[in-house]
Amino acid sequence: MSDRIERRLALLGEAAHLPLLTRCLHGIERETLRVTEQGALAQTPHPAALGSALTHAQITTDYSEALLEFITPAEPDPADTLADLERIHRFAASRLDGEYLWSPSMPGLLPAEEDIPIARYGSSNIGRLKYVYRQGLALRYGRTMQCIAGIHYNFSLAEGAWPLLQQLDGDTQSARDYQSAGYIALIRNFRRYSWLLMYLFGASPALDASFLRGRPHQLQQLDTDTLYLPYATSLRMSDLGYQSSAQSGLTPCYNDLASYTESLRAAVATPYPAYAEVGTKDANGEWLQLNTNIIQIENEYYSSIRPKRVTYSGERPIQALMSRGVQYVEVRCLDINPYLPLGIDLDQARFLDAFILFCALADSPLLASGECCSCTENFLKTVKEGRRPNLHLQRDGQQVELRTWAGELLDAFAPIAALLDRAHGGDAYQTALHLQRRKVEDTSLTPSARVLAELQTTGESFRQFALRQSKAHAEAFSTRPLSAEERAAFEAAGSQSLAEQEELERAPAGDFDTFVAAYQASILGISV
Repeated sequence: MSDRIERRLALLGEAAHLPLLTRCLHGIERETLRVTEQGALAQTPHPAALGSALTHAQITTDYSEALLEFITPAEPDPADTLADLERIHRFAASRLDGEYLWSPSMPGLLPAEEDIPIARYGSSNIGRLKYVYRQGLALRYGRTMQCIAGIHYNFSLAEGAWPLLQQLDGDTQSARDYQSAGYIALIRNFRRYSWLLMYLFGASPALDASFLRGRPHQLQQLDTDTLYLPYATSLRMSDLGYQSSAQSGLTPCYNDLASYTESLRAAVATPYPAYAEVGTKDANGEWLQLNTNIIQIENEYYSSIRPKRVTYSGERPIQALMSRGVQYVEVRCLDINPYLPLGIDLDQARFLDAFILFCALADSPLLASGECCSCTENFLKTVKEGRRPNLHLQRDGQQVELRTWAGELLDAFAPIAALLDRAHGGDAYQTALHLQRRKVEDTSLTPSARVLAELQTTGESFRQFALRQSKAHAEAFSTRPLSAEERAAFEAAGSQSLAEQEELERAPAGDFDTFVAAYQASILGISV
């Protein structure tokens, strides 16, 4: 380890400062498709029993009407975050009426492209805007791609840690700018090392053959309905998953916050010829997409991690970042583990804490263009070939074996895991780290290897395996029903969200075209 990270760990390890490590905040967003008894994509509307997808704080939809998203509050203890997530799952599963929560990231058998239902959010202007944005995604990338699900892990250091680190560094910029620079440095290191997360937690080495819709590919045939790559960890994060030719030239710089926000702001303002040719409305005046630019809104940019800040009502994400700086990071590259009812467990969350803290505390020089390319290449090589024996990655212009580099990184995380255990008591973080060491030593222990081995052993298709896991998880949730008080709280939140949506729809609303124009102008600095 460098002198810098050793000094930072020593500072945080002082008795007066150690409690700061118990005040990091954790939040999880888990996406999951609703499917029928046979594993087909549900065609039913978002269940009213779950509340309003527009206004509910914890249960909403992502792209499709069938793609649920569960959102936890931010908690200091990841165990509490997972407990929050479990309660949401147990409530939702009890209200699905014969449907199931799909267990993996990749979808099963999907209907025809045009029959994948886009999420609806009601008749208010903001509800319509969310729908038109999703229509734009369908136009640009297809509906099939939008049915991929993942887990987003939100993490922030304790606010009190940043002034200590700034004083240690002798840094003289404003506290807000120092904290933002610290999070951007974290993201640079995440880009350097996120291939390791794909090796350890990638869980999508196979997919349903129907997903490709006849597109050319280089996958191998496991059975009539299943395609795979023998050493893949996460086909979800490969070029078979999220892809965009329009975004291929969009490479936000993570060397400072201002250049990052400006690159996204420019993308929202720069027309893209193929989208301009289609236009924003059809011949009947119906909206097709919010604009014809490289991205409609900043959230359309596909990235494995994002700098974030909680927004005020009506405020856009970039506005929040520009005005108040970075508050936390959102890790977006995590597959759903089909063996886990929640798609993630506490050992993984604790390891993620140590990994992210390492990224925050370690040296993080600026990313030169060559290193940017090698970061991307290492990531893509790991998602497609991460378990290949003797696989090598690029580090500092040299070839290094993935297994060797992974071991060195885990060694570097050890003092952080030990410090977290001192802060929390016990040895849970070091145990979580040990579990990941075993995966590096034995690739058969990785989720991706387990999935492939099971498919090959049982003879099940990906679709059959995923449905069996989905039903097993549903059974696990049903055997532990919520208490009467917990159930009543969810029911009240659902009713309240429905009332809030009705209130929005009853309120006087201006012309939708004007509303969209104002929404666009809010980020472009144009007066309307």
